[in-house]
Amino acid sequence: MATVLITLKIKEGMEARYEEIQKDLYEKTHSLESDVLRYEMWRGQEPRSYYCILSFPDYNTFLINHQISDHHEDATPPLMEVIEEEGIEWVDPIQGASPLPSTNPQDVPADAPEIAKTYDEVLRVAVPDWWASLR
Repeated sequence: MATVLITLKIKEGMEARYEEIQKDLYEKTHSLESDVLRYEMWRGQEPRSYYCILSFPDYNTFLINHQISDHHEDATPPLMEVIEEEGIEWVDPIQGASPLPSTNPQDVPADAPEIAKTYDEVLRVAVPDWWASLR
């Protein structure tokens, strides 16, 4: 499984545009992808701050079925126009306190599209050692 928490700061005055893009991407993600465990967006307390949680059965489902999907690739340029800062953190659901399975790394298949391999260089799951003793 793979769960990622994304923190965003949106450019001033672009909040409504960001939310419009995310609403469309949310609808397409949930209607066109079958293996989405979580895909949700929230506003933060600080002005222009947002949080996204994405969870998929495994990393390759996230990477290949979602991240490089046509609908996500179509949304990327408009998102890049409105995002000022972005943080990406792989998180590990606490078993017994979350219904989601543990986050684990996975190798990208050798026959995966080149764009998936490029994204993998940036997005690869890294499991901190301290998680192991608590699982």
